Amino acid sequence: MDLSIVIINYKCADFTLNCLKSVFEFTRGISFEVIVVDNDSKDDSKKRIVGSYPQIKWIEMTCNAGFSRANNAGMKEAQGRHILLLNADTLVFDDVISRCFHRLETNPDIAAIGGIQLYEDKSPMPFYRSFAEIRRTFFILPNKPFFQQILHKTIPETLYADPNQVDWLVAAFLMVKGETIEKAGKMDEDFFLYGEDVEWSGRLGKAGKLCYFDDIRFIHLENKNPFRRENISWVNRFSVQMQVSNFLWVRKQYGIAAYLVLIIHYLTLAPMFFIWKIMVNIKSFRNPFFQLENQLIFARKTKVILKYFFKTIFKMKYFYKISPHENIK
Repeated sequence: MDLSIVIINYKCADFTLNCLKSVFEFTRGISFEVIVVDNDSKDDSKKRIVGSYPQIKWIEMTCNAGFSRANNAGMKEAQGRHILLLNADTLVFDDVISRCFHRLETNPDIAAIGGIQLYEDKSPMPFYRSFAEIRRTFFILPNKPFFQQILHKTIPETLYADPNQVDWLVAAFLMVKGETIEKAGKMDEDFFLYGEDVEWSGRLGKAGKLCYFDDIRFIHLENKNPFRRENISWVNRFSVQMQVSNFLWVRKQYGIAAYLVLIIHYLTLAPMFFIWKIMVNIKSFRNPFFQLENQLIFARKTKVILKYFFKTIFKMKYFYKISPHENIK
């Protein structure tokens, strides 16, 4: 078997069916299997998906196990020489999977290849490709050139001789050599959602190059995902789960000092946001406590992040999944 394709389904049978349709329609010239891992959807997903594609392997998780654990369960059952992690909310529109497979096969120095994300109309979708890019976004500073220059000097990009090489491959479309997984290990199961592909890329990159290529492209229907957040502001642009996972990644990969800098940054910002808004209200002759919703949300989110402080700083083995009541919108 050449390739095993692992897709996670969680209450998204329509997405998964469309993804599978595109995979089976366009993938040619290689032998492959598809493994769908269901994260306890508690709906008719199995009936619909297996009924339409009886040739797939179906794995039932006993709970919503998140991204890492579900993908690891799929990889454990995989028979292919290489593995493709593919989001359910994606579509391929040509033989990109075979092309990616052969690119891996013919380049011994490449450990894994990611897909360039496109919107539904096939226009480019912006996404991060480096650790430095994502780390800089964690610092919530005024979007002014002065502050951005400081961040770029403090957290510079990693420079590679190969223009296709990057730090981080997004796991919406991520093809990895089997031998790479044997060297680097599977995904870190401390992560529930977010951050896991960043952390995994750090380990995969030690086994060989991580690359994007212009001809490896796919459609990511991210904006149509029903679980996508809305009402995002500059201050509250991260979900709580995302930041708990991101801070965990920073602690694991960059150490205590880098993690503490982020914690101190957030602790400092929480009162500063309140003071700034109150001063703006007074200057505008409004009630000092007018429209403090964003400030309150940020303070509440920071409080939840602090709940995981000791577990994170000591890198305790733990399933870092926030509780439903901690999911502050």
